[in-house]
Amino acid sequence: MSSRVFDLPYEPRAEAETAFGPRHGQAGRPPEVSLAGLRDQVDLWSFALDGDAASAARDAVLLSADEATRAERFRMARDRQRFAAGRACLRRILASYLVADPAALAFTYGPAGKPELAGLQAATDLRFNLSHSEDQALLAVVRGRRLGVDLERIRPGRDLAAIARRFFAPAEAAALAGFAPPLHEQAFFAIWTRKEALLKAFGAGLSLPLDGFCVSVDPCEPARLESTAFRPREAERWSLIDVELDPSTAQDFRAALAIEGPPPACRHFRLAGRLAS
Repeated sequence: MSSRVFDLPYEPRAEAETAFGPRHGQAGRPPEVSLAGLRDQVDLWSFALDGDAASAARDAVLLSADEATRAERFRMARDRQRFAAGRACLRRILASYLVADPAALAFTYGPAGKPELAGLQAATDLRFNLSHSEDQALLAVVRGRRLGVDLERIRPGRDLAAIARRFFAPAEAAALAGFAPPLHEQAFFAIWTRKEALLKAFGAGLSLPLDGFCVSVDPCEPARLESTAFRPREAERWSLIDVELDPSTAQDFRAALAIEGPPPACRHFRLAGRLAS
């Protein structure tokens, strides 16, 4: 997989502008952010969710009534704010590809809750998946291919071997037991993010158990789907990719991308600060 990384600063802008600059002329856009380039390429977007009161207010006005209701279900204010920030940034990024109003985008949800564009925008075949862990988020965007992404903070101090025995396939748990710290933690979260990314790409949610398929275990080797219990040849249909994170977060987080078809080219946009309205 080829990969290019763009570090982009973001500043508050007027409502008449997109997240990347003026709607006309588009001088503030990163290179080639458009629908045309997404057939054979995945764009990844990394961004932080925490912000000040002003950014939270800008986020809130973009949410649909349903999204605002979902945000209010979180007990802690920090979690409400992070959910709203994730949805608002999702809207801004997708709207930049669609040259649309972020607040006007509509979504429909699959049986496992995976969102897709609805209405006229559905005809663009723009696919996306968003994952977040604590204050960090990762979004993947492509056209015409199913995909899933997962981002997890590496949390030491838990009995990872016991969790693996409970949730992973026996072969994965056995292989994990062969890694000593600190590779043991890296291997566990490599397995976890690879499997979660695949579950999200399948669109199956919790209806497909984590031990129903096997992924590669070694965190230092390329990710791959090795076998499935439900369809013997399903592994041939999917590409599994470990996402290279920013050095400032790479020690604390692990991420993976699953996508239908051959490995795509990949661009990774890392955003400094909150996207503007």
